[in-house]
Amino acid sequence: MLNRTIACTALVLLGSSAAFAADDASMKGVWSRGDGNARVKIDSCGSALCATNLWIKPGTPSEKVGDKLIMNVTSSGNGKYEGKAEDPQRGLTYNLQVDVKGSSMTTRGCVLAKIVCKSVSWSRAQ
Repeated sequence: MLNRTIACTALVLLGSSAAFAADDASMKGVWSRGDGNARVKIDSCGSALCATNLWIKPGTPSEKVGDKLIMNVTSSGNGKYEGKAEDPQRGLTYNLQVDVKGSSMTTRGCVLAKIVCKSVSWSRAQ
């Protein structure tokens, strides 16, 4: 759902407005999804962060290169972030939690009053 990758990321990898702290740089960079089906770049876009699809495994339905997920998150310290993720391609908004530990990241996105959630693992691309 950043295309489905990030929305699945949002459901499994960020609306609303929230400030993000200087340590949000730990989220910035290129990340490969744990299942090997996607690669995204997280970087600043206005006052938010955007996860943009750089590569999608051929044959992956509902996802394409260039799709973006707009993340408005706040750092709670120790590599943990919370906020909202907006998927403009699908008109969806997710509650989002992100946990960054070194070269690993886990995103958890939820919809329907946080009843339906999905987590996705990511590794920092070299």
